[in-house]
Amino acid sequence: MPKPTIAIVGRPNVGKSTFANVG
Repeated sequence: MPKPTIAIVGRPNVGKSTFANVG
């Protein structure tokens, strides 16, 4: 799995891609 990168909406990515975290 990709490493937790910068959160787009300000939330830390937990085991998901950067673009996977949308809310």
